[in-house]
Amino acid sequence: MSEYLNGEATLPEGSSNSAVTRDAVETRARRWTWQPYAIVFVSSACIMILELVAGRIVAPYVGVSLYTWTTIIGVVLAGISLGNYAGGRLADRWPSPRLLGLLFLLAGLTSFIVLTVNTLGVRLPTDYVIVQILVLVTALFFVPSAILGGISPVVAKLAVYDLATTGATVGKISAAGTLGSIVGTFATGFVLISRFGTHAIVWGVGLTLIAMGVLFLVPRQRAALVMATVIVVGGLGLASQMGWTRGTCSLETNYFCIKVREEERDGETVRVLVLDRLVHSFTSMDDPTKLVYGYERMYAEATAYRAADKPNLRALFIGGGGYTFPKYMDATYPDSELEVIEIDPGVTRVAYDLLGVPADSGIVTRNEDARMVLREPPEQPFDLIMGDAFNDYSVPYHLTTREFNDLVARWLAPGGMYMVNIIDGPRGDFVRAFVATLQQTFPYVYAAPTIDAWRSSPRSTFVLIGADEPLDIDRLAGIDAGDGQALLARQLLDADELAALLAEGPAITLTDQFAPVDQMLAPTFRNEVPAPN
Repeated sequence: MSEYLNGEATLPEGSSNSAVTRDAVETRARRWTWQPYAIVFVSSACIMILELVAGRIVAPYVGVSLYTWTTIIGVVLAGISLGNYAGGRLADRWPSPRLLGLLFLLAGLTSFIVLTVNTLGVRLPTDYVIVQILVLVTALFFVPSAILGGISPVVAKLAVYDLATTGATVGKISAAGTLGSIVGTFATGFVLISRFGTHAIVWGVGLTLIAMGVLFLVPRQRAALVMATVIVVGGLGLASQMGWTRGTCSLETNYFCIKVREEERDGETVRVLVLDRLVHSFTSMDDPTKLVYGYERMYAEATAYRAADKPNLRALFIGGGGYTFPKYMDATYPDSELEVIEIDPGVTRVAYDLLGVPADSGIVTRNEDARMVLREPPEQPFDLIMGDAFNDYSVPYHLTTREFNDLVARWLAPGGMYMVNIIDGPRGDFVRAFVATLQQTFPYVYAAPTIDAWRSSPRSTFVLIGADEPLDIDRLAGIDAGDGQALLARQLLDADELAALLAEGPAITLTDQFAPVDQMLAPTFRNEVPAPN
């Protein structure tokens, strides 16, 4: 390469300041001017692609939450920062295209570390999810981020051949890097993940970076052969990896790694729906009325309570999951009108393809965000609205606020009930906040833990009910979901117990402007259990 590629601002030794020599230097400079911007564009795009893919890669092992994305962003930025510093030092000592090629090659090779997630993810060191997130994300993404961060200062060093234009050159390089980050972000979020899946994307990033390294390290006459070899070998690896990944996820979408497996429950084989790391539903392929979870049996009892007054129910489900309860109602109350709001079309597809929802089912599905749907004026109110969109690792906070509850109330018919199941730990910070928030909208609010020992369990499910009329507890006590016990009536906290729970700590009203849901669930993340008295 020419002298200016080594960072020299002077003319070659032994030359005069003739116009011919100066023109030669400027001609060589112009040949390089497109390269720094393209190089930084590619490296920055690859960083952002890996960063966005990180959330989907680690979700099956540590869930998706504010803590997950905080850790991912922090670790990647820390890697880039270290890379910027180390890359600048290296650029001052060995400024050459060979150094640039070596960085690209190492970045490509270390990107494949991400594909070890299935080995590392099952060997995390503690039960504390926050520590697990930090360890897993650091192990997978810190090194490639650091190496990619070292590319920009090397490019800047090689691109600056005239001190008079240093600011413009560095500014253009920075702009090209930002543009690459933007393109990588939008391409990944809107196209790549849904079309190719995360593991295929990682392979694509790794092969792209290795190809860039080959361009700088291998003489031009042999570069084509080497790159062809890289593509063939990489393509074979990608094909085998994609086949293996399909065995890990039944379907990978923009929202979840969806897995369906079979296991025995009460002597019967049921299908289990797993979204990322959380089991969402158990489905009997032979009996649509089989309910495994306690909150589902509570929903069934509340539904029977409402059906006694209005047999032809209109029910709206926020979150489809395995469509277990919509299928239950379709079988138990065949004249009911059922509508599901499920944000992920992939979940709906799996429910129909693998979980026994009939193709001719009367269940109507809207694959949208529930908040977007409910802000529309209701065409006809619902007798029941049932929320099933929360878990202890991923809580869509915009479905927890007073403003959202007001929208729900607008969609309820007189005498209707809004039921939602949430997960919390024994401290009950989230339960208190959710109950206090419901009380801002509904005159009657009830809470029922699904297990007796919720005070000593690190996480428990609660069913919360908001209504415009009080529940007849005596009538509710005579209703069961076919298991011989009136679970909802038995577990329902009475007015004094609910007031005592609210008095145990701050009962925050959740709003669109203030909903620290992840922070309230932090003890649940850490599996905290109060010490015995």
